[in-house]
Amino acid sequence: MIETIQDFFRTLADTYPKWNFIFFHEAAQWDRVVSGFFVTLQLSVACVILSVIIGVVGAWAQGSPSRTIRWIVQGYIQFFRNTPPLIQLLFFYFALGQFTPTVTGPDGWTEQPIISNVGWAIISLSFFAGAFNVEIFRSGIEAVPKSTLEAAESLGFTRAQTYTNITFPLALRVSLPALNNNLINLVKTTTQAIAIAVPELLYEMVSIWNDYASAQNAAMTVLFFTYIALVGVLAFGMNRWEAKLLVPGFGKARR
Repeated sequence: MIETIQDFFRTLADTYPKWNFIFFHEAAQWDRVVSGFFVTLQLSVACVILSVIIGVVGAWAQGSPSRTIRWIVQGYIQFFRNTPPLIQLLFFYFALGQFTPTVTGPDGWTEQPIISNVGWAIISLSFFAGAFNVEIFRSGIEAVPKSTLEAAESLGFTRAQTYTNITFPLALRVSLPALNNNLINLVKTTTQAIAIAVPELLYEMVSIWNDYASAQNAAMTVLFFTYIALVGVLAFGMNRWEAKLLVPGFGKARR
């Protein structure tokens, strides 16, 4: 079966040289595509989880009685929301990266930073999306009726208990549509990690077509449909979650 598929794409490349799907008939190129896909997947999952945590903690800090903490959160939001994510990525990797400690590499003589380019990509993109998540959760928190919070206070709940047991569960249900859009944008933004040589899917595809010019059209086609599938799976899962947590009488779930 696999040999038949490889023969088909080999014949296709011979017949139409501009459509050389070389990764479908050469094992070495296929391994590069698979490796890039898994790096993209790991990058996306790590950034989604970390950005949501930042959003939850930031939204809680925004309601702090301390003016200093509220100013710090506002400063963080304005910094990351008002600068392009690509500039942030380059700033983190090239500027801040110069100040991180280094360790001796496995060869015993090279110095390697303790945070790799993948690590900086996760940090930068998570903080970028996290700034929007803070505002998304804040709007959800503001939608929770004050009478509900007053009832919690009257029952002796602390601020942290009210936030974790009452405010946030209700705010999450209201925030899910906007959170859905932001996380989908985050997954698409991971392609910018190519700027600091993170070996994700776009990086590997560009490398393949640089090595084999005839693979350019094929590489971009596969890349396009791979991202449609990847983002489609996330959107499907988020829409299903949104439908299950829909507040009765509050909006309409997407199916």
